[in-house]
Amino acid sequence: METINYLLQGAQVAFEPMNLMFCFIGVLMGTMVGVLPGLGPTAAIALLLPVSFHIPPVSTIIMLAGIYYGAMYGGSTTSILVNIPGEAASVITCLDGYQMAKKGQAGPALGMAAFGSFIAGTFGVVGIMLVAPPMSKFALAFGPAEYFSLMLMGIVIIIFMSSGSILKDLMIAVFGLLLGTIGMDSISGTQRLTFGVLELADGIGFIPAVMGLFGVAEIITNVERIVATTLVTDRVKNLLPTLKDWKESTWPILRGTVLGFFVGVLPGPAPVISTYASYAMEKKLSKTPEKFGTGHIVGVAGPEAANNAASSGAMIPLFTLGIPANSVIAVLLGAFMIHGLQPGPMFISNYPQVFWAAIVSMYLGNVMLLVLNLPLIPLWVKVLKVPYPILFPLILIFCLIGVYSLNFSQVEISLMIGFGVLGYLLRKFKFEMAPLVLALVLGPMMEKNLRMALLMSQGDPFTFFKRPLSAVFIGVCTVLIFSVLIPGIRKKREKMQETLGEEEA
Repeated sequence: METINYLLQGAQVAFEPMNLMFCFIGVLMGTMVGVLPGLGPTAAIALLLPVSFHIPPVSTIIMLAGIYYGAMYGGSTTSILVNIPGEAASVITCLDGYQMAKKGQAGPALGMAAFGSFIAGTFGVVGIMLVAPPMSKFALAFGPAEYFSLMLMGIVIIIFMSSGSILKDLMIAVFGLLLGTIGMDSISGTQRLTFGVLELADGIGFIPAVMGLFGVAEIITNVERIVATTLVTDRVKNLLPTLKDWKESTWPILRGTVLGFFVGVLPGPAPVISTYASYAMEKKLSKTPEKFGTGHIVGVAGPEAANNAASSGAMIPLFTLGIPANSVIAVLLGAFMIHGLQPGPMFISNYPQVFWAAIVSMYLGNVMLLVLNLPLIPLWVKVLKVPYPILFPLILIFCLIGVYSLNFSQVEISLMIGFGVLGYLLRKFKFEMAPLVLALVLGPMMEKNLRMALLMSQGDPFTFFKRPLSAVFIGVCTVLIFSVLIPGIRKKREKMQETLGEEEA
């Protein structure tokens, strides 16, 4: 009964005209970001963070979350029509979706992707509603030692699940933690590594950093490589799947939803991993595995459901623990903190209207996406024809205006450009971005909890092992790091690296 009352309160907030408008803007922009190859939800959210300063916190969260799960919808359009994934989680959709388009079945493929995404998104929202409140109560038992160990485990899992070298990922994570120490020491009040620059007294600005790493770096990378888009067809017909399509796809959608939701809770590139896991599972369970890769609708339905459910699952550690599961959620966490909202165990009790309004808006957003996606496919086809030499300079101008409008600071523009060059070089030398972003976001919180735990234990470093939960988290970190030395696990990880690495090709 209490849950129903909270839902009704959240619905009152979510159904306010302004919040409905921002929900619509979010899912529409998210879909467009998913459609355009080379852009992703992380870059889009980073670009819109400066705009969010001028709107209420609830509207901001509704809009930015809409961009995230909207991008999961839009990525399938480009994968099916152009054979280029709009975002990383849609790589696997290219295998069967594009083959269906070549056979003249682009309509059913796009239709099933939309319906599968809607079903998975709806179940994902219900999952958040059921899982997040109990997990919040469990997290109330956490102290500084548990939080430090949990954040450390999150970074280690991200490193372990990434598609790059563990050594490189460790290096870039440590670099991110060092960047997080720049600014004024919260205990002594002394300035660290600011070199007399006043703008660095509060630390490196999160918005210039992420806009540089994901906006400017993405532009430089995509300008360097020519992205050729060749549409299979200009006209898409028969968008509604047939009864036969539904008969084949119903169970794959349900299995992909459950799999994706639980994979999404874990730190790492969950939407990408969930799509590959769903595709592999359906191929193994199928009586006709030879059809996969030739234009089999099951190869579209399962993975598309999985990546949308994973995007919902990734919200749970954000709301309940204040821990980002991936780089997109890390940027969302930054948006929460910029607006004075601190996600964690007390978030649901301190900000019930924000949490439940976000839940209701996610369901509304999924309905909007289903209604929007199918009629707007002709528009997305036209968007795909926009030349990239025109598109990318406009994005760069938007980045510059957005960062300068924050504090009218030339230092922050320089930071953004510097991080853009850094992001470009990291991509060139095959470094992963996720460990850097998570370390940059979590670094100050990790330092704070580390020092608080040591102060409370009078400097005893074994306090992290004496507390059971903290010891478990550190044990998981140790096992993951040293498991790479085991030949069997190393081979499986190398195989996963090859699979996830295909998204960059």
